Amino acid sequence: MLRFAPSPTGDMHIGNLRVAIFNYIVSKQRNEKLIIRIEDTDIERNIQGKDLEILEILNLFKIEYSQVMYQSGNLKFHQQFGVMLVQNGDAFNCFCSEDELEQYREQSIKNNIAPRYSGKCEKLTADEIFNKNSQAVVRMKKSGNSISFNDLIRGKLEFSSDDIDSFVILRTDKTPTYNFACAVDDMLSDISIIIRGEDHVSNTPKQILIQQKLGYKRELEYAHLPIILNIDGKKMSKRDNASSIKWLLETGFIPEAITNYLILLGNSTNNEIFTVEEAIKWFNLKTISKAPAKFDIDKLRFINREHLKKLSSIDLAKRLGYFDESIGEIAKIYIEEASTLIELKNKISAIFSKREFDELLTEQVKIIKNVISEMNIIDNYEDFKREITNRTGLKGKMLFKPLRIVLTGAENGPDLVKLYPYLKNYLSELIALS
Repeated sequence: MLRFAPSPTGDMHIGNLRVAIFNYIVSKQRNEKLIIRIEDTDIERNIQGKDLEILEILNLFKIEYSQVMYQSGNLKFHQQFGVMLVQNGDAFNCFCSEDELEQYREQSIKNNIAPRYSGKCEKLTADEIFNKNSQAVVRMKKSGNSISFNDLIRGKLEFSSDDIDSFVILRTDKTPTYNFACAVDDMLSDISIIIRGEDHVSNTPKQILIQQKLGYKRELEYAHLPIILNIDGKKMSKRDNASSIKWLLETGFIPEAITNYLILLGNSTNNEIFTVEEAIKWFNLKTISKAPAKFDIDKLRFINREHLKKLSSIDLAKRLGYFDESIGEIAKIYIEEASTLIELKNKISAIFSKREFDELLTEQVKIIKNVISEMNIIDNYEDFKREITNRTGLKGKMLFKPLRIVLTGAENGPDLVKLYPYLKNYLSELIALS
């Protein structure tokens, strides 16, 4: 079993989607189920509707999963396991106030000591705990041993006992912290491999410790993906538009291209352009670079253009908001001048919009418009052009520029020989716009 575990606290970004895609690919390769676990235990940060937005994006990217579960639904298990750890002596109630903890932290920094929990409440007696009036959090006891695990991307990673503080597992209201809920849920779902971002590396030994103390014997596999950098070599943040999947889609990048790019990013592949179905056949987590990958919007534009070319004409037309295959054919001709759906849509919209052009061309446009309105539809562009020349005497630049304006609404663009076969059925509509 694999899991993709997003939090409903904000827009999905490319790092999240990359994790989802890799989990999906590996689940297919291993013939194991993929579950979506919405990590909604941080009630104050949850944003209403973000869970559904996440699922909509996963469906749009055709990431198949067997079920959706909400972490809050396992609250009773989190609490039961927390009590068990306290009873077994592997966790303890901590009554330290935020002010105490902050003072100790500041003092540690002054003394050039890494801030760690002081251990003040770790050895409280039952009577001392009973006489406390304040609410307590529950903390794990420090491990006396180092914890190591093998990362499929980074190799063996080892953490000493000093690296793992007495961290909180249950808050004062007895809701679980991230690490505790995550460790318990992975255990309950019998997850086999965890694929996630490298920002979780420091969480992994804590989660392993929790599972060990709960008596869980399965040894999970891990793969922590390198971060994605922006063009300036800094970690992508919300200020980088391209980090948002919603922004990429609204800008006109299609799911197939975004998927292709995120698999390619920081990876070694035989081809640059491929589908996720093709990637399933050769994808290997071990070939992913340990180094951070830099996001290149121009590279994504190139990949997007290549995937637009691969779409059928009717599919392309529908994505542009039309249901006529001819529109898709026209769009395919414009692909060399455009790299996103928005850019293509602007090209197509110009064809079917009111013409704006230099007043010096007004007379020629009027003449060509009137002649075309009197002609029957001619299948061949050369015959069509010849007929206009015969009737008007216009040729060369005096013919081509105003004719292009009439047919496309622009003075420049793809060869009219290529466009005409698909524009001829719209001639009456086009001349009405001139």
